[in-house]
Amino acid sequence: MQFYYGPHMPLRILDEIEFWKHQEEEHTVVIRELVSGLEASYVDALKKWEEALSVTHQQAVRYIESVIRAGYYVPEQLHQQVLHFVSFCLQQSLQFIELCRQVKRKSAVVAQNPTAKVVLDHIIRESEYFIGIAQLLLYGTQAAPVAPRANSAATPSDEKES
Repeated sequence: MQFYYGPHMPLRILDEIEFWKHQEEEHTVVIRELVSGLEASYVDALKKWEEALSVTHQQAVRYIESVIRAGYYVPEQLHQQVLHFVSFCLQQSLQFIELCRQVKRKSAVVAQNPTAKVVLDHIIRESEYFIGIAQLLLYGTQAAPVAPRANSAATPSDEKES
């Protein structure tokens, strides 16, 4: 992502969020479809994540519409809401990565499926790419890596984005 968008920067990062949250949503389906016989707890978790990521994707679309309507002047309150949303999306992606790693490490079915391991690694790398973009926007070029939560559950956070 290039950072020469000036006043259109909120719109650019929202475009990234809209794209990557849709990707993560699709990745939940890819994992479920690829790993035949995946344990029910992971299937259920992936379905919950699909729903949560869909909600986040739709919220990104609503923010895009708001920023477009704002024209060349994005009010400070809207700009702050977008930054908060970026932070939420970053944390959500970290939690999604943790689920993917958990499935890769703990699923007996995945352990027997080398293709699933490669696909999970690819999905993790794609989400990490988005995290890098979000960190750069939030923290500047000196972004410190954000560690995933140690007690990350296999289901999406109950936190709702308004």
